[in-house]
Amino acid sequence: MTDEETDAIANDAGGAMEGLDVRSCQRCPELVESRSRIVNGVGPAEADLVFLGEAPGANEDEQGEPFVGRSGSILDDALRDAGLARADVRITNCVRCRPPENRDPTREELANCKGYLEREFALVDPELVVTLGKVPSEHLLDRSVAVTKEAGDVVDVRLGERSYRAVVSVHPAATLYDGSQRETFFETIAHAADLAGVGESDGGQANLGDF
Repeated sequence: MTDEETDAIANDAGGAMEGLDVRSCQRCPELVESRSRIVNGVGPAEADLVFLGEAPGANEDEQGEPFVGRSGSILDDALRDAGLARADVRITNCVRCRPPENRDPTREELANCKGYLEREFALVDPELVVTLGKVPSEHLLDRSVAVTKEAGDVVDVRLGERSYRAVVSVHPAATLYDGSQRETFFETIAHAADLAGVGESDGGQANLGDF
């Protein structure tokens, strides 16, 4: 798929994308009603490592940035342990508007936002994507995912006409409800940083060739 075709997907049917940011969208009436703003991804435009969540929550909707609540603090801690800062990676969501009552996005809402994600990934062209939780994992892998069991697995995913490497991860919020998940989450983030060649012990080269 050419960049022009990706642009067309991102900008048709009531949506408007400028660079990496969605500036306006009316595709999902329920989300338009519930959001206070569109929450775009943050981080470098050419990040080697991208973290993908499902949708903004209340804090994200208020502040306009993904993963800024308690889950964001845990993600920041895991990045710090891996020798990274939030500013070193790109963080985005499958859906850019907060669903009512923080429910999971519907299949239709995920589909409506998929063109924006295709465009963002195509422009950033990351070495590795980390799927944070069940919804983004199943959205990219296009199958049922047992996240806890598959955490740390390296998989090939396809978005539009492009393929990417991805690492499955539990959602950082899982560590709040189940302390045993904390070690799994931190180890997965460190593993992903190393694979993408951005961890503190990486030597500057991506290590995906072995997978």
